[in-house]
Amino acid sequence: MQKLAGSIRAAVEKYAMIAEGDRIAVGVSGGKDSVALLAGLCELRRYFPQKFELVALSLDPCYNNKETNFEKLQSFCGQNGVEYVIRRTELARVIFENRHEKNPCSLCSRMRRGALDDLAKEHGCNKVALGHHLDDAAETFLMNLFQGGRIGCFAPVTYLSRKDLTVIRPLVLMREREIAAAADRLHLPIVKSRCPVDGETQRERTKHLLGELDRQYGGIRERIVGAMIRAGIDGWQQR
Repeated sequence: MQKLAGSIRAAVEKYAMIAEGDRIAVGVSGGKDSVALLAGLCELRRYFPQKFELVALSLDPCYNNKETNFEKLQSFCGQNGVEYVIRRTELARVIFENRHEKNPCSLCSRMRRGALDDLAKEHGCNKVALGHHLDDAAETFLMNLFQGGRIGCFAPVTYLSRKDLTVIRPLVLMREREIAAAADRLHLPIVKSRCPVDGETQRERTKHLLGELDRQYGGIRERIVGAMIRAGIDGWQQR
């Protein structure tokens, strides 16, 4: 737990993510990244000099018109003194049944983010923490380049003026394999995704491409993110 919380603290301090009195909504899908983020922030809250509150929020897409069982996460939040809110939605029905989206991930991401931001505001939060890590950043950079023909990525910290919310990504300095190892070692309550396109997305294909490049050049993800930091792309320079 110390290593996980320490990596989160490094990112929080590097990019000034947390201030005194923040009430932070943690978007928790149930996957290893979001649950590890919640666990790490719970630990960081114990000793971080700036005091902050946490609220865990789960949006249930209700795949196949069935509610997801979040009981393990609910118990984890109770043990750690974190308010936990589950919002059942019709995201899966809208995307897969009504719209029959051929590339559903982009629409799903936008709809979930909008709903998560609204839920965070409902519960008095001024910040939203998301579980994107270093691998996600490298993949997003390549996807923007290959698909959109532009240089860019999500930012470690983003202010949403229309919602008056700040989005923070405290896992951006961690590799996915480090997070997976921590989740396994700490026996975190992971809830497996029932998304019908899980593992078959453009992001998965980009992940495999990066794996091939890494075998040829070594440390390719770190090099991509390092280049973004040195170039100051999309807020990646140190604050």
